[in-house]
Amino acid sequence: MTIRTVVWGENIHENTNAVVRGIYPEGMHTTIANALNTDPSISATTATLQEPEHGLSEARLAETDVLTWWGHKDHGAVSDVVVERVAKRVWEGMGLLVLHSGHFSKIFKRLMGTPCALKWREAGERERLWTINQRHPIAAGIGEHFELENEEMYGEQFSVPEP
Repeated sequence: MTIRTVVWGENIHENTNAVVRGIYPEGMHTTIANALNTDPSISATTATLQEPEHGLSEARLAETDVLTWWGHKDHGAVSDVVVERVAKRVWEGMGLLVLHSGHFSKIFKRLMGTPCALKWREAGERERLWTINQRHPIAAGIGEHFELENEEMYGEQFSVPEP
């Protein structure tokens, strides 16, 4: 079975920042989709904020198994109608993978029912990430932990509901 994935990107940094455009000339969303498409069990396409309905029409979402969401600079520009449409699909079983500053996106806040506030700082520190459940398929091939050099740091409390 093919996992039908839509990689949604805000697509603002790529259009306004020359450094980002140099790294991601086709956009971060395209880079992520291309990486996912190296797995034969995934069929990834892209959608962006600038498209009609942000590329997330009812018909497209009906054919989506997983929506990957990357937002950072203009969460407020996302249509409330599209947010409700995405929320409905998540409640129907579509997966949602929220990346980077997507914790503050309208869709994430809608689904969590909280402000989704957190603490953060940019201090160029190393971050160690622990793999809590190494038996989960998404953790395949990852050891007990891994480290990211020169990373933004995020802290508690992260105002989301208890799991």
